Order: sequence, then C-alpha cells, then structure tokens
Amino acid sequence: MHERSKRDLIPYWWRLVAIFFLGWVAIYAGRLVLSPVMPHIEQEWGLGKSQLGLIMSLFFLAYTALQIPSGILGDIIGRKNILVPGFILFAAAIATVSLSSSFTTFIMLWMIVGAAQGVYYGPQFALSSEAIPPKWVALGSAIINCGMAFGISFGLFLSSLMTEKWGFSWKAPFWGVAIPVLVVAVLMALFIREHASPLDAETKAQQAAAKSGFSFRDLFKKRNLVLAYVTIFCSIYGFFVIITWLPYYLNKVRGMTMVEASGYTSIVPWVAITGSVLCSYISDRIGRRKPVVLCMMPLSLLAIFGIVYSQSTTVLIAVLVLYGLIGKLALNPVLVALVADNAPKAALSTAFGLYNFFGMASSILSPYVTGWLAERPGGSLNDGFYFAAAVTLAGIIAMLFVKEKPEQLEA
Repeated sequence: MHERSKRDLIPYWWRLVAIFFLGWVAIYAGRLVLSPVMPHIEQEWGLGKSQLGLIMSLFFLAYTALQIPSGILGDIIGRKNILVPGFILFAAAIATVSLSSSFTTFIMLWMIVGAAQGVYYGPQFALSSEAIPPKWVALGSAIINCGMAFGISFGLFLSSLMTEKWGFSWKAPFWGVAIPVLVVAVLMALFIREHASPLDAETKAQQAAAKSGFSFRDLFKKRNLVLAYVTIFCSIYGFFVIITWLPYYLNKVRGMTMVEASGYTSIVPWVAITGSVLCSYISDRIGRRKPVVLCMMPLSLLAIFGIVYSQSTTVLIAVLVLYGLIGKLALNPVLVALVADNAPKAALSTAFGLYNFFGMASSILSPYVTGWLAERPGGSLNDGFYFAAAVTLAGIIAMLFVKEKPEQLEA
C-alpha cells in the first residue's frame, strides 16, 4: 500500500497519458518511415503511382479490419490484454519488413504491421477516457494525440536521414523503428492498469449488467455518434492524402529533395501540437464540440486547396501551418470527446473501435485514389488534393446535423 501511494503522488491519469502519447509516437513513426522511401521502392520494383498508393491502402485495410474486433475483445477480455500483445507483434513485424526480397513479401509483412497497429485505438481511448477526469477529457486526449505529431516527424526524418544522408538501404528505417516500439510495449505492460481504480463488487455487478444489456446496433441508434463517424472519415481522408503523398508531390512536382520535402511535411504535425491542445481546451471550457469542429473544418478545406495553389515557399508554409492548427490531428481529440460524451460506458472500447474503423476506412481509399487520379489520362497529383477538399466539405455538412446541448459536460 505504501508503494502504491508513493506512485500515486503523480496522478495515474498523467502517467497513462504519457505512455499513450509514446504509443502514438511509435505508431506514426512506424507508418511514416515509408513516405521518404517511396521513390526507392518505385524504382526497385518498377511500380506505377497507383501501385505506390496501394502500399498504404493495403496497410490501412489490415489496420481498419482490426478496429471493431479489437474494440469488442477489449470490452470482453480487457483492454490491456489487447494492447500489449499487439505492440509486441508490431515490433516484430516492422523489424522483419526490412528482410523483404520481393514486392509481394514486402506487402504481406507491411499488412501485418498494419494489423498489429489496428488493436491500439479502441482499447487505448477507452482506457484513457475512463481514467481522465471528465472536465479534462478533450485536453488529455489532445496531449495523447500529440504523439502522432512527434511520430510523424520522427518517422519522416529517421527514414530520409538514414537513406539520403547516412547511406543506408531504404529497408533500414523499418528495423530502426522496431526498438522504440518494443520499449513502449514494456511500459504499457508495467504501468497501465485495466481500471483506473480498483472496482468494488457493486461496480463490477453494474458493469456486467450494462454489458449484458448492450447490443452492437445500439451504437448506430445514437445520432451524434453516427455523425462523428462520418466526420472523422472525411477529415482523415484529406490528412492521409497529405502525409502519404505530400513528400512525393513536393519531390516530383516542386523539385525538392526528399529531406526538404519531409521537412515541409513535418510542419503539419509540429504545428498540430499547439492546435490540438488549444482547440481541445476551448472545447472543454465551453462544454461543446460542434462549434469548435465547425470552425476548424472549413479552414482545413481552405488549406488543402492552398497546397495546390501556393506559388511560393512562403505561401506553402503558411497553408501547411494553417492545416496543422486545424486539421485532422487537432480535430481528432475534439471528436474523441464527442464520442466519449455520447457512447455507452459499458461499450467505450467498441465505440472507439467503430469510430476509428470509419475514420481509417478513408485511409484505405485515399492513397490509392490519389495515385489513380494522377495516373489516369490527363490526370495529375493535384486532382487528389481537389478530391480531398470535396470529401472535407461532406464532413462539414455532416457536422451541421449534430445536436448538442450547451454546458453538457461536468464542471
């Protein structure tokens, strides 16, 4: 008991937020090692642009397929029991990607990485939403989400530096990410609890009764949940067009080196740290999500158009800063809070798994569709950004139909 009380001098939810922050660093670093080496993969195996896009589309197909099963299993057998084995598999799979001798082998191993990452989202946000005090749930989720920003930059720079500056093979960055992934798995195993505080017999009985009366279809009967799912689909579509294709776009269309292109792409996640915390704080303070989202998404639409129409480096930096402040990374914690506000407590892991399933479904489409639009007769990479803007507009329309009462959150 004395040892437990010493550890609790630092609130448990602070430690949980820090570890889950590192989890997102690892996940996004594991994804973004790919973008800077896409030209090398294209050259080595003689691929077309649609095939390049298919690499990430298949990755996210595997990732998305695990969202709902991992959420349901998390609610049944325990969220921690899903997270730790998933991260161990993630570390092993991404290390073996570096051993690929053919494009087919590469795709198979890369899809296993995607599947391993797919067990993280629902159980993680279920645990954090339970542990973080309600009045800080958006801000706490924003800090966790900031790990995505650090992971994007870490993955981009690790990959481009190892291949362009240090002369390693394009396969080397994949094993370079495996060690920090394994470290995060150990931290989760040692310090994450299945419940933020011990449950008494009465609470356990109440939770069991709630779960026994819950139907998966109940989630689709909640208007705000369904609209949150549509909105995240539309927001993530544009985001993955940017992080998957922007380094390649700046390299091939604007003539930048891959190190320079990775640097410009990294503007988005770094600025998103400020945007995520600020927008989430405002959302928590006013006790509402809808007004904040409806300010952010039209500006992200403007930023996506701006990437194509920017004629100078200064303008390009300005629109990337704008997208970082209000784009998917900044928007996600506000939508996570909207889901937490409306989801049944007995099915949080399932609700978040479903939320990320719909969101990441767009990540399956966006890399391939962008490549296909560029490769078709008369097409260009610009077309992919135009289409991303149109999808973002659909998300704005969906959010208009959310019904939210003012001051609905706990003080």
